[in-house]
Amino acid sequence: MIGELVRPAELGRLLAAATGEPRWRELSASLISGGKSNLTFELTSPAGALVLRRPPTGDLPSGAHDMGREVAVQRALAPTAVPVARIVLWHPEPEPLGVPFYVMEKVAGHVIRGELPPSYADTPAQRVAMSDALVDVLVGLHALDPVAVGLGDLGRPAGFMARQVDRWGKRGRAPSITALGAALAERIPQSPPPSVIHGDLRLDNCITDPDDPGRIAAVLDWELATVGDPLTDLGLLLFYWREPGEPQSDLVPTVTALPGFPGREHLVERYATRSGRDPGDIAFYRAFAHLKFAVIAEGIAARVASGAMAGQDFGALDGEAVRIAEAGLDLLRKG
Repeated sequence: MIGELVRPAELGRLLAAATGEPRWRELSASLISGGKSNLTFELTSPAGALVLRRPPTGDLPSGAHDMGREVAVQRALAPTAVPVARIVLWHPEPEPLGVPFYVMEKVAGHVIRGELPPSYADTPAQRVAMSDALVDVLVGLHALDPVAVGLGDLGRPAGFMARQVDRWGKRGRAPSITALGAALAERIPQSPPPSVIHGDLRLDNCITDPDDPGRIAAVLDWELATVGDPLTDLGLLLFYWREPGEPQSDLVPTVTALPGFPGREHLVERYATRSGRDPGDIAFYRAFAHLKFAVIAEGIAARVASGAMAGQDFGALDGEAVRIAEAGLDLLRKG
């Protein structure tokens, strides 16, 4: 299957031409597990290692899995303090893989999901430093002027939250997801000034420095990036952040419930202090994150069932989508 998705001979020729390195013609590929929207592969050859990003197979919703958006954002952020991987090849034409795709440098470091690497971030101080570094990357991204970095046309900030709630609410199938969308639509807050937002920032969408847990080496997966309400990024980060005793997500396992990691309140306080921005109705933004991820979980379940995820399986996702939506409703009631 990987050969059909990557087509090593054709891709190798393109990379050899793009890099001036003929050894890329001897290319091999392996799937990097964990990608639940676009597919990610490590490419290796005698010339070194790179990373390929491409959409899944099958029919794709209009506007989704936009490779060009990821490329545009990573190129725009390359000169800034926000760490991103360098784009090596952008191929917007559908051939030879049948879809647009891009190749980027492989950044050294750790992608941390359900467990920490051995002897890495094994003290409370290092775990707090890792958490703070993640928040600080978010603060740095939100501090950028979208126009100054060339991303002024990336989104439509006017009416952003109303459109987002309407869009995601309509995409859900389960009654609890529809109910959460309706509840959010009734209490949309006044948004702060717009900024470039990632749209899915969490620990495993970053690469941490191999030697320093307190440094983010690169931020990945810019598919949902736009210009809009920065507090949506904070709400999503809090959604992914598990605290001790809370259930793990089958889709996004994380280490943050381990001893030594700070809780969500610490993240909110650091974001507010470093950004100078009032977190406002943070319960709304956390509940919106629940809506968004519940819809995403339904979409991943459909793609897995259709065989579009290169054989990856993420468990019983329909039930998880309902649980997530119901937890979002509970947040709104308590908030």
